[in-house]
Amino acid sequence: MAVRIVPVIMAGGKGTRLWPLSRASAPKQFIQFVGEHTLFQQTLARVSDTALYDPPVIVTNQEFRFLVAEQAREMGVELGGTLLEPMARNTAAAIAAAAVFVASCAGEEAVLQVLASDHEIAADEDYLAAIRIAREAACSGKLVTFGITPTEPATGYGYIEVGEALAGGAHAVKAFVEKPQAAEAERMLAAGGFCWNSGIFMFTAGQVLHEMEIHVPEIAAAARASVATAVADLDFIRLDAEAFATSPDISIDYAIMEKTGNAAVVPSSFAWSDLGSWDAVWKLGRRDDAGNVVSGNATLLDTKNSLVMSRTSHLAVQGMENVAIVASEDAVYIGRLEDSQQVGKLVKRLAADKETAPLTRDHPTSYRPWGGYTSILNGDRFQVKRLFVLPGKKLSLQKHHHRSEHWICVKGTAEVTIGDEVKVVRENESVYIPQGELHRLANPGKIMLEMIEVQTGSYLGEDDIIRIVDEFGRS
Repeated sequence: MAVRIVPVIMAGGKGTRLWPLSRASAPKQFIQFVGEHTLFQQTLARVSDTALYDPPVIVTNQEFRFLVAEQAREMGVELGGTLLEPMARNTAAAIAAAAVFVASCAGEEAVLQVLASDHEIAADEDYLAAIRIAREAACSGKLVTFGITPTEPATGYGYIEVGEALAGGAHAVKAFVEKPQAAEAERMLAAGGFCWNSGIFMFTAGQVLHEMEIHVPEIAAAARASVATAVADLDFIRLDAEAFATSPDISIDYAIMEKTGNAAVVPSSFAWSDLGSWDAVWKLGRRDDAGNVVSGNATLLDTKNSLVMSRTSHLAVQGMENVAIVASEDAVYIGRLEDSQQVGKLVKRLAADKETAPLTRDHPTSYRPWGGYTSILNGDRFQVKRLFVLPGKKLSLQKHHHRSEHWICVKGTAEVTIGDEVKVVRENESVYIPQGELHRLANPGKIMLEMIEVQTGSYLGEDDIIRIVDEFGRS
């Protein structure tokens, strides 16, 4: 019987290259771009075949833990564990912690496939064939990376020079190449024998830890200590902060892949993109006869080869060509597709101004263990939110010093506690919570509860919450 693979999905990144949809608090892996699911959910779907995979292990951080849980729940995917990094320490530390965790559960012979949560991949027969080749090489002691057959002289990816063939279809790695200049990328494409470095890896838990103990022993030690003293919190595993902090901040490539003599590459022709720019989103999208990719509310006239996406207002676009126009709930990006690799520079400028910095950090929708909320309108001494509460969940019993709240039920049935009174609020009904009054919102039903919340008062910050009772341990 073939060995099943333990997927390790890296979901802690806070990239902003796809701003304004992607923010520090809600990065691209959790955003739905084109298609029915987010990139993280698509990654979960690729590892859902129980004949090939065990339940996935997710490595993320405290801020994203409920996003991970909710999006996995929506997909009906049971997770093998969710490790919470106390701080960012790059991929080597995250992979080491996951390897220690999996080894403690399934043994050091367990085969890990390390996946980014924000890549677009066509999981076709070529992909599955590459997985089987990599698994065989990993079981023989190799540290395997997946090399993507280049389709253009891209300068945004690292490259791998492919070496001699190994038994089973993998190849030795001759060299890793940093992201090249355009001329060097063109030379490698013309010469052949080079692949894009996909950032997908496969190895046994024991082998990767053995290599780390040789090349970066401090990372291995930090991983073992942080898992040994980890604390369970609901369905999450909090890695010990003091131990994890001792790990160097370094990528898996620099830590071991470029140093080991056991590196192997599986040259692969399946479609792959790291979706690192709006140009990449346009290339992968479904284009109309004019070459446009359109998502959301938009009308186009005399417009060609453009990406137009809206999460809010209706976009009317006329006479444009080769542009990206992306509207979130609170910001709009407009730029040439060819310049979309440089969005990061624009985000840095926004982040440097205290007036616009929140646009790079905060997303209008925030997720909580009970559901979440979307900010609809902010004004002087008032704000309007849409609350959504999962079936069977409830918010903490709480009070506010500086605001009162009006709740209007627009979907489902709410159970509302105000002081000593508990009442049922149905669709098209409302309730008022005075400033300073103990209150609680719960969803006793079988469908999602949606409420419109209008807050009024002198201070409306999220930190004006005094939790008295909370089933998620936050009181």
